[in-house]
Order: sequence, then structure tokens, then C-alpha cells
Amino acid sequence: MEERIDIWDEHGRPTGRTALKSEAHQNGWYHPTVHIWFYSPRGEILLQKRGDDKDTYPGLWDVSVAGHIGAGESTHSAALREIQEEIGLEVPLELLQSVFVDKASHRHPNGILDNEFRHVYLCPLQTTVSKLIPQQSEVSELKLLPLLQFAEETWGLARPGVYVPHGADYYGRVVREVRLRL
Repeated sequence: MEERIDIWDEHGRPTGRTALKSEAHQNGWYHPTVHIWFYSPRGEILLQKRGDDKDTYPGLWDVSVAGHIGAGESTHSAALREIQEEIGLEVPLELLQSVFVDKASHRHPNGILDNEFRHVYLCPLQTTVSKLIPQQSEVSELKLLPLLQFAEETWGLARPGVYVPHGADYYGRVVREVRLRL
């Protein structure tokens, strides 16, 4: 069953309307999402490889966990739910660190116009990757990558076709925020 999401205006304010996710993507309506970046105490960042059947950016490396916020759902609740669904991990709310909100627009070749406000969180990874359970329909692989390597490969988008193109500014902000916590 497809989820309903809240529709926002171009300034990031709720409109009071909801729609199916597919309707929002078809019409280019702004909506909220969550991005959760996990990092290890050794200075590594957790990446997920998107499933080959995803509608957007199949097979590319992406944020540790991401997803849409359901209609009426808080950003924190959505973040915790997505973590549980995508990597099978229960995280206490106090470990989630809200770092910024980012406005993004992406027009995809398949007609999806994805206009979203991404609520970006950081969270320390307190387990090994081998204990995570990737959601088969969403995630094909998980790995830890040294933060320096990740920064070099994403800030200048030096590896197009490997990472989801969130933009150098977005990736730079994520790397800076992780560095502050190491």
C-alpha cells in the first residue's frame, strides 16, 4: 500500500494537504523526507547501495538510511521508523542529532519530479555492519567507508555514477558535521 505524505509549499511550510507519494512526485509537490547518516568512532561513514529495482538512482551508493515522512508523522518518528525498516536497527531517540534541513529538487528520466525538504540527522553507529539487516526491497548492500575517502569522492563529485548526486554542498555539510563529532 502506497504511503500518504504531507504536502509543503516551496518555503518548507505545511499546506494542510496530503497526497499519495506517487502524486507528489508526478506533480512536483514539495514534501518532507529524512536522511540519517551513521558514522563510526573510527571516522567511517555507513553507506547503503540502493536496490536495483528502485525508481530513482538504482544501484548507486547513498545515505545510510532515508525515506519519506508519512502524513502527520514527526520527523523524529519517521527517522526511527526508517532506520528500523531499512537496516533493522533500533536506535534510542537521544542518539539522533538533527543537523540541518536541505531543500532539493531532482527531475528524473522516468518523469518523477522530486521536490523535498530533507531533514538530515547524524547518529553514531554502535554495532558492526554485519549485525545490520538490510531491507531487501530497498538496500542491496551496506558498507563503511573512511570519511576522508567519502569526502574526496563526493565533494567534487569525482565519481559520477557511483553516488546519488545530492550535490557537493550537501555532501560537504554532512562531512563537516560528522568531523565535529569525532
